[in-house]
Amino acid sequence: MAYKVLVLKGDGIGPEVVGEALQVLKAVTREGAVDIEFKEAPLGGHAIDAFGTSLPDQTLSLARESDAILMGAVGGPKWDSPKAPDRPERGLLTLRKELGLFANLRPVKTVKELIGASPLKPEIINGVDLVVIRELTGGIYYGQPSERRQGKDGREAVDTCFYTEKEIARVLRYAFELARERRKRLTSVDKANVMASSRLWREIATELSAEFKDVAFESQLVDSMSMHLIRRPRDFDVVVAENMFGDILTDEASVLAGSMGLLPSASLGEELNSAGFRVGLYEPIHGSAPDIAGRDEANPLAAILSGAMLLDHSLSMKTEAEQIVHAVETVVREGFRTRDLGAGSGAKPVGCKAMGRLVRERLETFDPGA
Repeated sequence: MAYKVLVLKGDGIGPEVVGEALQVLKAVTREGAVDIEFKEAPLGGHAIDAFGTSLPDQTLSLARESDAILMGAVGGPKWDSPKAPDRPERGLLTLRKELGLFANLRPVKTVKELIGASPLKPEIINGVDLVVIRELTGGIYYGQPSERRQGKDGREAVDTCFYTEKEIARVLRYAFELARERRKRLTSVDKANVMASSRLWREIATELSAEFKDVAFESQLVDSMSMHLIRRPRDFDVVVAENMFGDILTDEASVLAGSMGLLPSASLGEELNSAGFRVGLYEPIHGSAPDIAGRDEANPLAAILSGAMLLDHSLSMKTEAEQIVHAVETVVREGFRTRDLGAGSGAKPVGCKAMGRLVRERLETFDPGA
């Protein structure tokens, strides 16, 4: 059986980093004699330029037919006008909604050799290993009304944070299940002292905790959580939050690893693919970085690790996923660094293409029995 993987390279450095990730995926699956059909389609700013829309119908159609999607960041100054009829981010938000990708997973694990790249003290971040789960298809990013208008006191704007019990329960249940597979600790983030939607969130989280008595559960207010992530990040295992809170906290958590260039993500839905696993969209969490696009300076490791997550979560190819992770860790341990990771003592500076080539070469050193 041939699996179908859609590749959306995005804008800015997206084509560069996703291009390297795609080569790694092809190498590891070719070695494992796995038949995967890769198709490419436009999304974001380049889609606006070429087709007049950030999400062409053909792209959405291919996405619906795919077992998984590998994507690069979208957007850039060229398409940033707030008065534009379409923006790159709308295409991404619509794609998530149309595919029902309700849970965004962002693992954050410090790498010993890169602790010096983080602005935080080594004694704070050494040993951090957590996952932030962000609800992805509800909340203030999708609630209606969401508009600017003219009021009696001049210009005004409104955004609506709306959640249903079903939307809250399904992402919380997934978080509890993941915590059960890890270190059995779950932290739910809300703003229950102010927001009605957060009070509902906390109520449902507390109710669900009774079904998962083996998981140590706590609720944290989002403002407190933003402080705890910096002061005591090792205390957390799985963290779950609604859409906007999760968006902010995951960017903050990226500092723990030293660079966004190291962090992959997975957005998972309820629908199962032809392999019998969750359909997912996989992307590095960093932006499109148009200032360095085309200069061979981008870090492809987050995109490559996103490819590993794709194999693991959507195709259940755990050995091949571990092979990629091992190759990335080996390259980092050997001292190879792209610009964002800093030079440091003994570092070996490399560009985007060289880093991708090094990872492909290290795939052969993986021993699944070790």
